[in-house]
Amino acid sequence: MSENLIGYIDNQGTIIDTQSAGENFSGEPIEFDNSAASLEIIRHSTAHLMAQAITQIYTNAKFFVGPVVDEGFYYDFKVDEKIGEEDLKKIEKTMKDLIKKKYAIEKYAISKTDALTKFANDELKLAVLSRIQDETVSIYKQGEFEDLCRGPHVPSVRFLNNFKLTRVAGAYLGGDEKAEMLTRIYGIAFADKESLKAHLDMIEEAKKRDHRKLGAEMELFMFDEESGAGLPFWMPKGARLRHKLETILHKAHRKRGYQPVRGPEILKADMWRTSGHYACYGENMYLTEIDEQEYGIKPMNCIGHIQIFKQTRKSYRDLPLRYYEYGVVHRHEKSGVLHGLLRVREFTQDDAHIFCTPNQIASEVIKVVEFVDSVMKLFGFNYTMEVATKPEKAIGDDVVWDLATEGLKTALIENNLPFGIDEGGGAFYGPKIDIKITDAIGRKWQCGTIQVDFNLPERFDVEYVADDNSRQRPVMIHRAILGSFERFIGILTEHYAGEFPLFLAPTQVIIVPISEAFHAYANELQAQLIDINIDCEVSDKNESLNKRIRNAEKQRVPYVAIVGEEEMNNRTVALRDRRQKEQYNLSIDDFMVKLTQQLNEGKI
Repeated sequence: MSENLIGYIDNQGTIIDTQSAGENFSGEPIEFDNSAASLEIIRHSTAHLMAQAITQIYTNAKFFVGPVVDEGFYYDFKVDEKIGEEDLKKIEKTMKDLIKKKYAIEKYAISKTDALTKFANDELKLAVLSRIQDETVSIYKQGEFEDLCRGPHVPSVRFLNNFKLTRVAGAYLGGDEKAEMLTRIYGIAFADKESLKAHLDMIEEAKKRDHRKLGAEMELFMFDEESGAGLPFWMPKGARLRHKLETILHKAHRKRGYQPVRGPEILKADMWRTSGHYACYGENMYLTEIDEQEYGIKPMNCIGHIQIFKQTRKSYRDLPLRYYEYGVVHRHEKSGVLHGLLRVREFTQDDAHIFCTPNQIASEVIKVVEFVDSVMKLFGFNYTMEVATKPEKAIGDDVVWDLATEGLKTALIENNLPFGIDEGGGAFYGPKIDIKITDAIGRKWQCGTIQVDFNLPERFDVEYVADDNSRQRPVMIHRAILGSFERFIGILTEHYAGEFPLFLAPTQVIIVPISEAFHAYANELQAQLIDINIDCEVSDKNESLNKRIRNAEKQRVPYVAIVGEEEMNNRTVALRDRRQKEQYNLSIDDFMVKLTQQLNEGKI
């Protein structure tokens, strides 16, 4: 057996460690490296190493769960002392001291009954046990530390040299806002120090690009806790940026045969009961009562589009029929997960629903994928796709789910488009393709989605007249490319580090007259720029020229145009080109041509 063997992948794709596999196991081996399977084992093991260190430093330590997550790992726990960011280095040092002892990580199993006795004085362990249905539970032990865990883990702590604890947060027990608040420490781990360093460098770069910081500096958006958590306010510059994005998408939709529609933001609760949202998504909805009837504020736009489709009789000749809407939706996200524009309670989806026949599914899905591809290329994103299958909480028969899932897979396979599988990650009414993009510093983000749905047309008795005059059910393809304008703008802000391309920049040109004598020329130039759809400002405050230039450049505008006597006489501008990091003079006509060309880059 290789000394770097730390686990296996079994026939079901499950990652297990060497102890769980046993001596005669024949799955795919996992070596100690930076593969996804290996990192899951390394990071889960490092979480336990962190917990072991915490028990040595702090008193009365009790632990809830310590899973691997996208950003590394975390552990939820409580101790008698208060822990802050300044304590992370102390915990890291103790972790490194424990590694030097080369503890073996050992697994053993006991009955759940015995576990309840063993952990009778630990309320957090009892909370974990209450979630376990099996009659036997596993425990992992290293030195004197042990914890309930399914694994997987490396064979010894000697593997765990390359880690960093990244932040301290609070977390409600089990995510329940009414439950006890625990301490949560996040960390990251890799197989080698080079990968760890590269990741830490990325984290530092991400801090500089944080959309919340840049959004405040650039006056794009704001939040007001007195008005309500998770509810963004768009300031003038942010609203201009958002309008540009909406306009780009509007033109792209119309070129692809989509029709704009708009549904109400509140509907009777019975509509949500029929759709299945009430049963499967009700805890995320805002409900109210009007005229002694229950209503629900929409968390999704599907029902409005269904009702519009049903308003007139449709023939097979009308299909596919594509509706799109910039639909405002509301979802009750827990306060602990709210995060700037990336997780909010009110947002606007770039939502669309395609009503088509079953034999049109593949071609329509591919058209959407091509649409996605054009959008992602415009903004410089690479992306991958995953087919997400039926979740535990779902409506509809397995036969229908299988048909819809195979429809998505077939469309991708027949067009040689690679994809992964996300088991159980589908929407409650149908499977989906999730679009995951990679930004300028290598982070992955979930954005668009394409969902095939046979269930809602059945539940709402949606029909079209087939070529043999029979009544048939259309298929409904739910589709969003950005996901939501809020989230996508947050991602774009960090992707560009606030340096938006001209076609998207909230302010594209700032004109700086060197003195009051040239205000009229500056204002004339501004009017000409507005005529070609350039958002521009004239910086004519009673401040020094250098200060006005500095303030203009701080706004990250693509161009600062300085005008004085020479420029006025020659009908030119002295440009500071932020993107090219150059300074040069252009005639007004040439400047207009240059700007128009760059505006045209924002077409899909």
